Amino acid sequence: QVQLVESGGGLVQPGGSLRLSCTTSGFTLDYYAIGWFRQAPGKEREGVSCISSSDGSTYYADSVQGRFTISRDNAENTVYLQMNSLKPEDTAVYYCARHTTQYISWPPTIWEYDYWGQGTQVTVSS
Repeated sequence: QVQLVESGGGLVQPGGSLRLSCTTSGFTLDYYAIGWFRQAPGKEREGVSCISSSDGSTYYADSVQGRFTISRDNAENTVYLQMNSLKPEDTAVYYCARHTTQYISWPPTIWEYDYWGQGTQVTVSS
């Protein structure tokens, strides 16, 4: 069955870096766009970044532009989110999700993502 599993979260000091991985199975990653989302306590889930499968185009939330980089390795069935210069406001549970098509748009529409991972906690604190 379709599965997405996030890993790589943890506790990091402000200014530090983490790389999140979204390992997929049960479908051919080549044919689907993937998004990263996050949800902080008491806040709505928000889009962080997404990457298409058609041409590799990417989008980023303004709050992470220039600090985060999304990439994909279809051969490894994995999508990555490299997070640099982390700030306390980046603290959240991070989720990856599969889009229903190979295309993306911004801002993302959550209902267009049909399968979600269980999330990985990222905490930025000194």
